[in-house]
Amino acid sequence: MPIEPSNWIRIIESNPEHTQRYIERFHRMAAQGHDLGGEARFVDAMAERESTILDAGCGPGRVGGRLHARGHHVIGVDVDPGLIEAAEKDYPGPTWAVQDLAALDLESLGTSTVDIIVCAGNVMTFLAPSTRQLVLDNFAAALGAEGRAVIGFGAGRGYDFNEFFGQVAQAGLTVDLALSSWDMRPFSPGSEFLVAVLSKPAVTQVLGL
Repeated sequence: MPIEPSNWIRIIESNPEHTQRYIERFHRMAAQGHDLGGEARFVDAMAERESTILDAGCGPGRVGGRLHARGHHVIGVDVDPGLIEAAEKDYPGPTWAVQDLAALDLESLGTSTVDIIVCAGNVMTFLAPSTRQLVLDNFAAALGAEGRAVIGFGAGRGYDFNEFFGQVAQAGLTVDLALSSWDMRPFSPGSEFLVAVLSKPAVTQVLGL
């Protein structure tokens, strides 16, 4: 069965200038002195040195580029070729590739698993709803032993947090930590943003040993 195109693809098909405006937005924010490194600092703090990190829905590379600068092996994938082109230009070094997260293929990029997945920038809300579970399943399959995924997105974007938690469980992932921001504020039922740290149960736990 064909994979439903993401909401992001639908946006750029109806407005081809959207990608460039998105890239320029972050260039302006950087020039104005905005802090654009919070997600990368969060992930770097939980990563072993020289970890292999998947930047899932990497956009123009601001998270993966910073993690590469901190010494990690970064693979960044995004469905938008224009964003991948910008990442290659602004943040040389990581492996950047055009891929749909619903058809994630790490082996074509030189590995079968990663240590950490970071999925920031409301990427989950730009997925087609029919592919959300598939993407979480792909994340679970991509994580190596003791690997973790960090996913952040906002409320009011068509993906209810409780629905997300249910699909996380269906993917065989455990919520280790839920926060309401990348600066580690606690999550509550009324939070307007979610940062979820997920992991897979160890094999011994699965087998009941």
